[in-house]
Amino acid sequence: MKETSSHEDVTRQVQKILEERGRKALEMAKTTVLEEKIESEEVREALKYFITEYWHDVARPALLSIVCEAVGGDPNATIPIAIPMSLISGAIDIHDDIIDESKSKDSRSTVLGKFGKEIALLAGDALLFKGFNLLQQAVENGISAEKVKTITEIIKETFFELGDAEALELKFRERTDITPEEYLRVVKKKAADVEAHTHISAIIGNGTKEEIKALSEYGRLLGILIILRDDMIDTLDKEETIRRIKQEHISLPLLFALQNPKIHSTLNEICRKKKISENDYQKIISSVVEANGLDLVNNYMQRIAQESVKLINVVKNNKNLLLLMIKGMTLPEWRDFLSPPNSNG
Repeated sequence: MKETSSHEDVTRQVQKILEERGRKALEMAKTTVLEEKIESEEVREALKYFITEYWHDVARPALLSIVCEAVGGDPNATIPIAIPMSLISGAIDIHDDIIDESKSKDSRSTVLGKFGKEIALLAGDALLFKGFNLLQQAVENGISAEKVKTITEIIKETFFELGDAEALELKFRERTDITPEEYLRVVKKKAADVEAHTHISAIIGNGTKEEIKALSEYGRLLGILIILRDDMIDTLDKEETIRRIKQEHISLPLLFALQNPKIHSTLNEICRKKKISENDYQKIISSVVEANGLDLVNNYMQRIAQESVKLINVVKNNKNLLLLMIKGMTLPEWRDFLSPPNSNG
């Protein structure tokens, strides 16, 4: 269990850094929303719930701070951009839950689950409009008009790519015939969000063209690692595996297992069941392990991590934090995270 302990240490370090670097901007973003005068009690309560109880995303503003410092910039210079980008990201999260019909996550009700589709949509729209409004006001807070124009263009392009990814992902629902290649194309599109943050931050920090290009690519790869790490963790969790099969789309390790003709029919039959039992899940995870589904994803992630490390060689400041972000997104030995089978199946 030494690897697991080491990984837990890295995870704690990453969480501590994200908290230290991202908390200030997140709290300021929350304050801007809570100060808004909204007559509709339902929308007001939905926003208050999302802002104060549900939303704890310090990662995005922290990443802006870390990358800006890596190119020699002042990390505090990212705050005027971190606030609106946090609000825009929050809006995307709410809208994603509506599209995915996710009424709960991590044992918590989403805005959709607590307030319904219409109120969730309006709350997401409110965050979106507020975010873009504050983005335009960033000029008053020290960001040049030229940079704001460039940043707005990056965000626009990111929106189109994320929207494309969501539309393609919708076609994956309740399907067991998706190839890993199809799935990974969508994953790369979804990683545009993280790339936008590293790209924008390098610009704010006045990075060189070489640094901006390298850190943009680094962000895309980091985004892929984040998504695939979630896929690995979801596959090792019974409730998440079942939820994804029934409500969203199948994880990459399971898709790899479904490519194996010897176990495809067994897995396909389980996925088609109206109710998936504990015993069914144990068959799923055993089949995924047998087909090397988790190993294949893990190996792919290791290759992505190695590419990421090469990209940040151009960085001269605080390279260790960028390396730590990559290390924190990998699972060194996934078998240590497997839960023992329930003998009561």
